Order: sequence, then structure tokens, then C-alpha cells
Amino acid sequence: MNNVSKMKITKPADEIFEAFVDPEKIGGFWFSSSSERWEEGRIVTLKYDEYNAQVDIKIKKIDVNKRIVYAWGVDHTVTITLLESDQNSTIVEVNEDGFEEDHDNFINELIDNKEGWVYMLTCLKGYMEHGVDLRASLVK
Repeated sequence: MNNVSKMKITKPADEIFEAFVDPEKIGGFWFSSSSERWEEGRIVTLKYDEYNAQVDIKIKKIDVNKRIVYAWGVDHTVTITLLESDQNSTIVEVNEDGFEEDHDNFINELIDNKEGWVYMLTCLKGYMEHGVDLRASLVK
């Protein structure tokens, strides 16, 4: 089972791509830090200082300015696709695959995951379009 979220951001794909892969930029909208630049084959450590959390991701595939595919956890794969809708706008699509449907907590996991991706995309939009830092403000 997969979970898809999309948002239109008024910036070209190359700028949005750099916001994800550049360790200096990712802290403006998502994680506190990234251990290194995202490149195919690397294992990158992402930290959330505010939540005292970190996760390692394995970068499986990079198509510069178009697509990032990474794995995390046991069986989850995330695909971030950048589709330029015109010269100054990009549709950012996040598709996470690997949800197990055969357990009692499945619906709650899917809703929680969707909320996280929509929040991340909202933070990305604020950062890219207005230079606003909204990250780490979601309260559960």
C-alpha cells in the first residue's frame, strides 16, 4: 500500500531539488540536519533535534531535478518527484510505499504518515516561496 501527497510550489524544479539534497538547505523546511549531500548509493543520517530523533535513509536513485528515491525502516520506500508545471512552478509529489494493511493500526499509520507529508510540503512551500521557517512546529 502506498500513500501519495502533492503540492504546487512556485519555484523551478532545480531550486526545489537543491533544497532536499543540500545539507545546508534541508534545515530550512524539514529536518534539523542532514549528514551529507544526498547522492545515489549513500546512507544519509537525518536528525530532528526538536524531537530528539534521527533516521538513516539509503538513497536508491537520483534523477537530478526530477526524482529522489530513498529507503528507510524495514520496507518503506519514498519517491519524491518534481514535475515542472511551467517555467516557475513545480508539482512536488511524495509517494511512500511499504505500508502493511494486515494489522489493527494500519489506518492510523496511514493518516499519521499523510499528515507528516502534507506538513513537510507546506513547510517546503513556505521556505521556497517566502523564506519562512515553519519546520518543527507540528504538535501531536
